[in-house]
Amino acid sequence: MPVTFFDPGQFTARLDLEAPQAVPDGQGGASIAWQVAASLWARIEPMQTGFNETAGQMRGELTHRIWVRARDGLAEGMRFRKGARNFIIRALRDPDETGRYCVCLCQEDPL
Repeated sequence: MPVTFFDPGQFTARLDLEAPQAVPDGQGGASIAWQVAASLWARIEPMQTGFNETAGQMRGELTHRIWVRARDGLAEGMRFRKGARNFIIRALRDPDETGRYCVCLCQEDPL
């Protein structure tokens, strides 16, 4: 597999990587709280838009490709935060299988 050339100078977005933590709600259940696991530099590429019907309402969906340096502990279900924007990680891949970079396919959370 050919090595992917990528200019690290394109990592221009500062993101917080957050992991979900179950927090007891006091009634036997749990709610999800997000805990910052790391702050890192990334490249965000918008990919596509679409619509999804949820509870009888049409909602817009945005997907992004987010490049980061490869790191341990990065997993599906985590999210990136940039200010008030949240990008939920749906899939991960190593673009050239060298262990240098990780490409995260993310969906922007509208909430």
